[in-house]
Amino acid sequence: MVDEVRSLLGADRLIEDPDVQASYSHDEAEWAPHGAPLLVVRPRTSAEVQHVVRACLRHRVPIVPRGAGTGLSGGANALDGCVVLSTEQMTRIVEIDPVERLAVAQPGVVNEQLRAACAAQGLWYPPDPASAPWSTIGGNVATNAGGLCCVKYGVTRDYVLALEVVTGTGELVRLGRRTAKGVAGYDLAGLIVGSEGTLGVVTEVTVRLRPARAPERTVAGYFDSVVAAGEAVRAVSEAGVVPSALELVDRHCLAAVDAWKNMGLSVDANVVLLGRTDAPGLAGETEAATMLACFEAAGATWAAQSTDQEEADALFAARRLAYPALERLGPVLTEDVCVPKAAVPEMLGRVEAAARANDVLIANIAHAGDGNLHPLIITPADDDAARLRAQAAFEQIIGDALALGGTVTGEHGVGLLKRGGLARELSPAVQAMHRAVKHALDPAGILNPGKVFAEQKQSAEGAAGLA
Repeated sequence: MVDEVRSLLGADRLIEDPDVQASYSHDEAEWAPHGAPLLVVRPRTSAEVQHVVRACLRHRVPIVPRGAGTGLSGGANALDGCVVLSTEQMTRIVEIDPVERLAVAQPGVVNEQLRAACAAQGLWYPPDPASAPWSTIGGNVATNAGGLCCVKYGVTRDYVLALEVVTGTGELVRLGRRTAKGVAGYDLAGLIVGSEGTLGVVTEVTVRLRPARAPERTVAGYFDSVVAAGEAVRAVSEAGVVPSALELVDRHCLAAVDAWKNMGLSVDANVVLLGRTDAPGLAGETEAATMLACFEAAGATWAAQSTDQEEADALFAARRLAYPALERLGPVLTEDVCVPKAAVPEMLGRVEAAARANDVLIANIAHAGDGNLHPLIITPADDDAARLRAQAAFEQIIGDALALGGTVTGEHGVGLLKRGGLARELSPAVQAMHRAVKHALDPAGILNPGKVFAEQKQSAEGAAGLA
């Protein structure tokens, strides 16, 4: 197998040193298991990806596609004896078309780099996960990533027009279209988005762009509890405002960021709620005033519209830094549930109840405006008892989200950590439909096996059984 791939691609595309391979064996989901790959391959073209897939197909060797490795569910974790196919060297922005308002990029292009290239032409690519400075477009497609502005502008799937994909049968196909409209056949491009490398290896992405938007106005509010901040979120929705961002950061996150970056954010607030509007002119002023009134009515201890852009940007920078800051405190088990907006206060209260019931520390960050919550369960290193309690809290939060009409993952993907939760969310008939699609596009079962759906006899496993 290795000799064949080396002959097809050349030795410079392969990583065979086990120590270097180890850095490609897992993503950022610290609690998800991983194995040791047979080989790490870093192709640069679609044809090279096709060569690798066909070689793996001939030898029945599993393939684990990998972007930047910033995932939080174990979706890019290696299996023993697999080929890790890294797209990190597929970094070409092929085209930016200002007339059609689209961009074409290889999957290894970093999200923020694509956004900057589009901005230079007066265009905007909206999806902006907190990992945007590091995560790649291919990885964003794999998990259907969202981000801070998705409350108003949607997630990755809303912007993918077309894909070039190598299927599990080794075919290189183009899916979707470049036109503004098109209903020819099934939406196979949309099917690939969010499939976590289980249906094909994405080799090129065509995305829809928007015109550059107006400067944003920022409203900040301090609250004594996450539940009160959740009530403000519900009030904003009930008022009919669709903010361009509405983010929640609790005291644990603020303290961790302060300890790391000395930003002084945790002195005055237990919870910070950050709202933004990019509506132009009077409409923007009205939306900002409405958000401010909602914050105050929900019990904000302090709330104001920011007049200092640097200060406002610093607050949102702290939101993006929250996860890496918490990682400095110990192993983090990351949740990613999404509930209806009206249920945000109740869900935040249940997260706090899960922390108390299981005697664990849970920090909260959230894309609160669309109900996507990220409770972060932090445990001391090498504390097995705390780990078991954290796993119990993880499962309790999943159950609470489902009970409130939510889903087990809003944007991080199922990967390994959420397989049990997915089995609880989907009926057996719907699970069978998913498996039928998987078998049709990957009949040999070589594409990221074991991810998203466990084997049927194991489909009820939870995170506790995986760790």
